Amino acid sequence: MKKGGLAPTALLLLGALYCLLPVGWVLVAATKSRAELFTSAAFAPGTGLMGNLSDLSAYRDGIFWRWMLNTALYAGLGAALSTGVSVVAGYALAKFAFRGRGLMFNILIGGILVPSVVLAIPQYLLLSKVGLANTYWAVLLPSILNPYSIYLARIYAAAAIPDALLEAGRIDGAGETHLLRVVALPLMGPGMVTIFLFQFVAIWNNFLLPFIMLADDGKFPLTVGLYTLLVTGANQPALYNLVITGAMLSIIPLIALFLTMQRYWRTDLGDGSVKS
Repeated sequence: MKKGGLAPTALLLLGALYCLLPVGWVLVAATKSRAELFTSAAFAPGTGLMGNLSDLSAYRDGIFWRWMLNTALYAGLGAALSTGVSVVAGYALAKFAFRGRGLMFNILIGGILVPSVVLAIPQYLLLSKVGLANTYWAVLLPSILNPYSIYLARIYAAAAIPDALLEAGRIDGAGETHLLRVVALPLMGPGMVTIFLFQFVAIWNNFLLPFIMLADDGKFPLTVGLYTLLVTGANQPALYNLVITGAMLSIIPLIALFLTMQRYWRTDLGDGSVKS
């Protein structure tokens, strides 16, 4: 290792440790029984994992798994729809010259700077006005249009899709829809995966929007459901084990998704498609 690289490496290791320490604590605490949770050492494994899983599954007739399915629906469908909208919009902004394109892109950049917490109440009022509050659509619809995802798609499309390749397709008589489907989307594959992952994680971890939109706990995602368990646990400490076990189970799909989809990240897919 170079002499000047020791300090940055140590700093990165400390940052990684800081991020992984809470995850490690959750994984260990989920193995502890009710008695072990408050008596044994913080990182000493316990013997209550199977009991905790059984109690969590039995709690209110398995409502935790309903929350898990709701979260998968919100994150999976919302991320897929958002990726589709973002890719088409980003491709249009990157490859078509039209009046107002610069202004539209500047407005898009401004939208990225607006915190989502500022929009939560107006979104609730709008959806409540049309009768969609306390429905699955109340969580799905605000997730579809994401300025940052459109920005990423625009940047990636500008870099990954050669203009000469599109012009060659137009000369051969291909329509714009055909070019988008056959040329642009395959080249934007890695960008689409990135956008999907960002949106999936953001929706999976979203708390404020479903907390405001939903009143029926049968429609809650994991974040809101576990929060209600935590609040109830203030009066019933026995529920703390369920909260910790639920938190441990909630991160497993995210880890599996990243491990599964990282193989779709590729670069320079269009390299060599046209002569320089």
